[in-house]
Amino acid sequence: MPLINKTVPHSVVPDRSLTRLRIVLTAFFALDGFVFAGWVVRIPAIKHQTGASSGALGLALLGVSAGAVITMMLTGRLCRRFGSHPVTVACAALLSLSVILPPYAGSVTALGLILLLFGAAYGGANVAMNSAAVDLVAALRRPVMPSFHAAYSLGGMLGAGLGGLVAGYLSPAHHLLAIAVVGLLVTAVAGRSLLRQEVPSSPDRERREGSAGQPLVSARTRGLVVVFGLIALCTAYGEGALADWGALHLEQDLDAHPAIAAAGYACFALAMTIGRLSGTALLERLGRTRTLVIGGTTASLGMLLGSLAPSVWAVLLGFAVTGLGLANIFPVAVDRAGALAGASGVAVASTLGYGGLLLGPPAIGFMADWYSLPTALTSVAVLAAVAALIGFATRRAAVG
Repeated sequence: MPLINKTVPHSVVPDRSLTRLRIVLTAFFALDGFVFAGWVVRIPAIKHQTGASSGALGLALLGVSAGAVITMMLTGRLCRRFGSHPVTVACAALLSLSVILPPYAGSVTALGLILLLFGAAYGGANVAMNSAAVDLVAALRRPVMPSFHAAYSLGGMLGAGLGGLVAGYLSPAHHLLAIAVVGLLVTAVAGRSLLRQEVPSSPDRERREGSAGQPLVSARTRGLVVVFGLIALCTAYGEGALADWGALHLEQDLDAHPAIAAAGYACFALAMTIGRLSGTALLERLGRTRTLVIGGTTASLGMLLGSLAPSVWAVLLGFAVTGLGLANIFPVAVDRAGALAGASGVAVASTLGYGGLLLGPPAIGFMADWYSLPTALTSVAVLAAVAALIGFATRRAAVG
């Protein structure tokens, strides 16, 4: 019989236990963003080290995408069998270890293989963390999912900010080694607490799972999960593009100093953090449909400014507006998919969503070779607008 997370009735779980679980999960989301941002701000240095063209670098970045997509659906099954908490801890440890490796790549091929492992750990951690968060959100009965993704964004902002500060002093190898040490320490401390926490039960969880923890999913539910996944894909594409190409756009096209270029992603991450910290209140006031439509429209306008403006400061402003617009769309999509179909729903939506996050950068690379990097970045604005349209078109069936 498969092993699943031990659950207890909601009425028996003390509020203090739920609060503790929320704090620990928040730490893992922050760590995920911190490690990922630490890698992305060193991409220009790694590009120079390997002598890769924009297209070749995009192909190497495809290793992250492939590793993540391959493991995401597998992680959903692992979460049902072993529990989302142990899987979260294991993937966080692997993520922290694998971030050490990119500076040692001597070629684009070697870099791609290393990023395959990094992507596998990243994808697995995201599915496991979001699955655990969906269960907690259902137990709390409040739309707090944006707060977890705010922690991810805050971690990204800190990682990018620190990366910009040390870029002129530490080599990529020493910088990423320091990030790995921090990651392993956080995983050891927070992981010990997470493994002791029971997964709270809720009416939603009991309805969507059978006696052995297998998802009870109808064809209509699967279709809705895919809809949420498509919304997540359209918006996560922009996050991946800015993470991997934002700094290069500022440095290459606008001659910005490397520290200012690194600050581009920090501005984006800070804006997402602010938007997500206010996400619960926003969702309670506006509802999901308005949040999705307004967010997608705002992000589309912001990215047009960020990709086409001739001034460094205008581009930074555009990145910040894009971050505000995208802030709550991905969390809403993943939360609703998980509420509908449990870990399987999170896995499907995350595979589509993070597929956009991770496939976006190589797509941008190829378009940059064919046209130009600013032109390629306008695709972020197009897909943000598509997300808004999907959210509006499916407002009754999908997002309410």
